[in-house]
Amino acid sequence: MPITLKDVANRAGVSTSAVSRTFTDGASVSEKMRRKVEKAAADLGYSPNALASSLTTGRTKLIGLVSNNFHNPIFLEVFDLLTRKLQDRGLRPLLLNLTGEIDARTAVRMLQQYSVDGAIIASSTLSPEFSKSFRDAGVPVVNSFGRFSTSPEVHVVGVDNSECGRMAARTLVERSYRKVAFLGGPEAATSTQDRFRGFFQELAKHPDVAHSHSFAEAYSFDAGRAEMQRLIAAGNMAEAYFCGDDVLSIGALSAVADAGLNVPRDVGIIGFNDMKMARWENINLTTISQPIDQILQSSVDLMVSMLEDPDRSPEVRLFPCKLVERGTLRAAP
Repeated sequence: MPITLKDVANRAGVSTSAVSRTFTDGASVSEKMRRKVEKAAADLGYSPNALASSLTTGRTKLIGLVSNNFHNPIFLEVFDLLTRKLQDRGLRPLLLNLTGEIDARTAVRMLQQYSVDGAIIASSTLSPEFSKSFRDAGVPVVNSFGRFSTSPEVHVVGVDNSECGRMAARTLVERSYRKVAFLGGPEAATSTQDRFRGFFQELAKHPDVAHSHSFAEAYSFDAGRAEMQRLIAAGNMAEAYFCGDDVLSIGALSAVADAGLNVPRDVGIIGFNDMKMARWENINLTTISQPIDQILQSSVDLMVSMLEDPDRSPEVRLFPCKLVERGTLRAAP
């Protein structure tokens, strides 16, 4: 039979309410009483029931983790890090998969059914209004990898995607490419829009560089491969592509190889994210790295701060990106 609160109380020779206070955050209990109860609990192998505790405290310590692109391997890394960082702070993750679903009201309702204390929206494609729906429903929210704003309505942690687009363009120009292209993810995605904008803002400074653009249906291997196959069949290939995402880049590399072309001799490719797969020897992708660990740590820190101070004003925390040199572009001069 499972060990109960009453068993611990009997073992320690105290009341059940004393045991309950010992295992309730912030409850008043003397140090002597705490040691007595904790020893009895350890002797019996007792662990407090988190769900029962939530009835007393009104806090479930559940944090909803919301994303809408589980086809992208980068999110395996994101959720591995995010769940461990939450657990390290005594919080419990509740995963919500929104693949194929972008209705914020549905997401809010699903999480409210479990009385979550907050939500982290781990998405670079959902609009700021999506996260705002959680705030409007009274759910503390952080948008990880969210869109930069000078006047945010919710907490946003991520990178300046426009600057990353400019970085990609500068890199291609520096490698003496004179016909370049942007191969982005879904056109409606905020991250696609911002990387696209920055890319062409930088290229506007170089009128001698021809440029074009196209969009894949999703941030996925299959979508990147299909779009590159279409471009190859059209017979108007660029010398180099900024694919806007590593998984798109890997799909594009697959299509290029199938066409009998060589990377980087015939075509150059630069990605974005620096996911672990990009480092594999058979991929060896030159890419722009965003500091995922720092972004997620900051997201969890903000969530904990909001749980302590629900009226905390929204802020934006941006982290710098960097170029990771591998083997899919011409060598730097």
